[in-house]
Amino acid sequence: MNKALKAWLVSLAITAVTPFVHADAIEDAVDGAHRDANNKARDVYRNPIETLQFFGLEPDMTVVEMTPGGGWYSEIIGAVVSGKGKLYAAQGPYNNVPAYQYRNLSRFLAMIGNNHELFKGVEMTTFNPPYQLDIAPKGEADMVLTFRNLHNWIGAQERDGVSGALAFRAMYDVLKPGGTLGIVDHRWPEDGDRIAGLKAGYIQESEAIRMAEAAGFKFVGKSDVNDNPDDTKDYESGVWTLPPTFALRGKDQSRYAAIGESDRFTLKFIKPAQ
Repeated sequence: MNKALKAWLVSLAITAVTPFVHADAIEDAVDGAHRDANNKARDVYRNPIETLQFFGLEPDMTVVEMTPGGGWYSEIIGAVVSGKGKLYAAQGPYNNVPAYQYRNLSRFLAMIGNNHELFKGVEMTTFNPPYQLDIAPKGEADMVLTFRNLHNWIGAQERDGVSGALAFRAMYDVLKPGGTLGIVDHRWPEDGDRIAGLKAGYIQESEAIRMAEAAGFKFVGKSDVNDNPDDTKDYESGVWTLPPTFALRGKDQSRYAAIGESDRFTLKFIKPAQ
């Protein structure tokens, strides 16, 4: 076998076992055939390429995704870091939880099982404040990401006094100095009633920044990629009135579909170098 033919065959073999070899691993992961069709249909609302590029995700990073649920973002992040980096999926507790959390976990496990070669390096941990906070080895993560969870933690903190603050502490502890924290959540007006916002599934951007800084993070900046000025935030069933939940079960669904998914802030922080 001549050298040219041998090199060509080797390159084919590498391509066969390395799913994403192009210059932009995020774009390749978003376009990947491994993704669920229903998840892909939401790209127009969730803007994963622009969001993850803003946060600075790279294939060789160790990433922690907080309470990923069914794995909408894990399906992308896990593919980006497959083979070079690592993804810790810090799921919520599994016992005595609402039915939707069991359904989310089922979807997450199916995602891994159906694409095992791609996702076999994903490690699941548990985030259940104040009892379970070991979401990844301390000081080893390059990036922690959380999508549409902060309002839940802050809402829980209104009841137990600790959940939101402990979430930030857990995220801070696992990051390396200089590591990145990325937060996306439903934005409530700054002049709106804070508690009403939490009940409707929204949170004020200023509160997110304030809590992150109180935990020691440095605010880097924000992106408008997930802004949606059509979201009026005054719905009968809160943010869940909008897609994909459509909580009103068909009532005025075309109206809410036209609005699209929620107006969200997209914030980037770093853990200061020590």
